[in-house]
Amino acid sequence: METAAVTERRLHPVTPLRRAWAPFAVLVGWSVHDPNGTQQRLTELTATTLLLGCLAVVLGGAAYGFLSWWFTHFAVTETELRIRTGLFFRRTAHIRLDRLQAVDVTRPLLARIAGVAKLKMDVVGADTKDELAYLGERDAAELRAELLARAAGFTPARAREVGEAPVRGLLHVQPRMLALSLMLTGAPWAMLVAAAVVPAFLWFATHNLWTVLATGLPILGGAFAGSVGRFVKEYDWTVGESPDGLRIDRGLLDKAHETVPPGRVQTVHIVQPLLWRRRGWVRVELDVAGSAGGVLVPVAPREHAEAVIGRILPGTRVPDPAELSRPPARAAWCVPLWWKGYGLAVTDTVFAARHGLFKRRLSLVPHAKVQSVRLSQGPWERFRGVADVRVDTGADKTVTARLRPFAEAAELLHSQADRSRTGRKEARPDRWMTP
Repeated sequence: METAAVTERRLHPVTPLRRAWAPFAVLVGWSVHDPNGTQQRLTELTATTLLLGCLAVVLGGAAYGFLSWWFTHFAVTETELRIRTGLFFRRTAHIRLDRLQAVDVTRPLLARIAGVAKLKMDVVGADTKDELAYLGERDAAELRAELLARAAGFTPARAREVGEAPVRGLLHVQPRMLALSLMLTGAPWAMLVAAAVVPAFLWFATHNLWTVLATGLPILGGAFAGSVGRFVKEYDWTVGESPDGLRIDRGLLDKAHETVPPGRVQTVHIVQPLLWRRRGWVRVELDVAGSAGGVLVPVAPREHAEAVIGRILPGTRVPDPAELSRPPARAAWCVPLWWKGYGLAVTDTVFAARHGLFKRRLSLVPHAKVQSVRLSQGPWERFRGVADVRVDTGADKTVTARLRPFAEAAELLHSQADRSRTGRKEARPDRWMTP
């Protein structure tokens, strides 16, 4: 009965263009592999043969793209999103709706021009995201809203009526602040110093201008390439709150509309480079179970970032720097100078550990997300009477409180296990949406 009621749909008609380039890629790869042979064969061809060959490649690419589109279908059933793909080898993906934790919409530059968008499904326990590329922008928005409503438990008929969940704005990062923050990170300036020092050294060593240019220009180009890439990716960053999680809209060329499900967040990292401290700016990153994690806030004043953290970790207060206890002075024998960058604070809701002297990184792990607690102590740490306390999270990551006094570490080992058990009993479910 269910199979008869399922209506399969195809992707947008411009989708064949996505795969039509495959034959061209094969030819380019073959040409790069044997450039001399390629040049020789091209000189042996007549103009007519070359024209017919180009026409065959164009028609072959068009046929391949069309057939890939023709044999791709998707349908939303009572319990799953079903995607059937494959021209020669058939593949059917069954995405359980109750396992969906996010549905993201991305619109690359060319897709925006064509008026289409890509849907990416983030499923609990999946290493990669299944996607539907491409759909019309309106169809993509409607399908996303329907999938999230179905994941929240709405009936099929009701899910189509619910539509896009309302969103309340929490934070918007101004492009000027983003650009200045990228200039105040250490990486571009370190690359600039290298671009000045390395070519000068090579000149005195070789007196070969081409060697200097071949080395210096890539270093000079790389000095700001990473910063420019981040600016383009994180431009117009907006964070909003809705019933299906925190929504992130970003991008200058490629627009992305992402959802962060609060129930799946395992760790929140507050990052503060040295040159940001005077301005009080921080960056917020996340570890998410079943996902690669990512950025929540690229840059913002600390109080604004903490307000957003309070929405994704309800009831959590971020410890002030003065509340973090440093390791004892004897720890300096284990890690000279850098020991001052370590710190620890345990509140009613989170295990907070800091590391980094110049680029500080404060990691907040909710007690309910701690999977295991370990105490480790090397020979030299044992001699100085200190130990490390490591907590493992559901995102397969570890947060470490380094160089704690041994008695404190032993007590923390047992007390943290108790806090984790209590936190799991009181934690809200990972299913963050309710009908």
